[in-house]
This record gives sequence, C-alpha cells and structure tokens, in this order.
Amino acid sequence: MGAQKGRDLLLKLDAAGSGSFASVAGLRSNAISFNAGTVDVTHQESANQWRELLGGAGIKSASIRGSGIFKDAASDAAIRGLFFAGTIRAWQVVVPDFGTLTGPFQIASLEFSGRHDGEVTFDVSLESAGEISFEGA
Repeated sequence: MGAQKGRDLLLKLDAAGSGSFASVAGLRSNAISFNAGTVDVTHQESANQWRELLGGAGIKSASIRGSGIFKDAASDAAIRGLFFAGTIRAWQVVVPDFGTLTGPFQIASLEFSGRHDGEVTFDVSLESAGEISFEGA
C-alpha cells in the first residue's frame, strides 16, 4: 500500500441495524489496531527452553480510534445513543487501496472537547465485539 490521504480512511455506521452504512463524522485522525493473543505451551522439554506458542489459539480483537467533528446532528445523536445504551452495532472502516473491514463494535469511550474560539470535537474508541470480515480493495 503506497502513501494515502488520511481523509480517505472512512468510518461508517449501520445506525439502525438494517445493513445500510453511512459515514458518521468528519474524522481528522484515525487509527486501526489488530491484536492476536498468544497461548504459551512451553514445557520442560522445549528446545533449549525457547518459548513455544500454540498456533491459531489466541483471541483476536480490533480497535478503532478516531477524532474529529460530527457530520450532522443525526450522526451525533446516533453515536451518543449507542454509547449510553451500550449497544453493539455493525461498523465499517474503509482503508483506501487496502480494503473494507466490517463487523460488530461497541463504543468503549466517547469524549467531547472544544476551545472558546473553535468548534466542538469528539474522540471515539470502538472495540470489536465479534468476528470482523475483510474485503480487499
């Protein structure tokens, strides 16, 4: 993947649970993190006491972080509502020249901030709550 414009990374939400995704914010910064836990199966007879791992046995997770401004009042209300209800919804992350990640996420944190001479901004963190699918670009 070559150099890409950060603004092309999109965060979309299926707010109603109907399978229809819409962009929810004008994000100014974004980050995606994938994690895979490991299962240590090292024992007394491991070669020269080197750690051994059990392939495919760890827990996988994904985290998404973004900050920016809400696209409109409806997007603001949808995200706030999901956070306060603790609702898990389908989200999509579109990464240019890479692909689209789709799956259930829960909003883990939602922060608002603003300056006296500027707009209100928000920060959101999403944690995966099930299997994430990937469709290459």
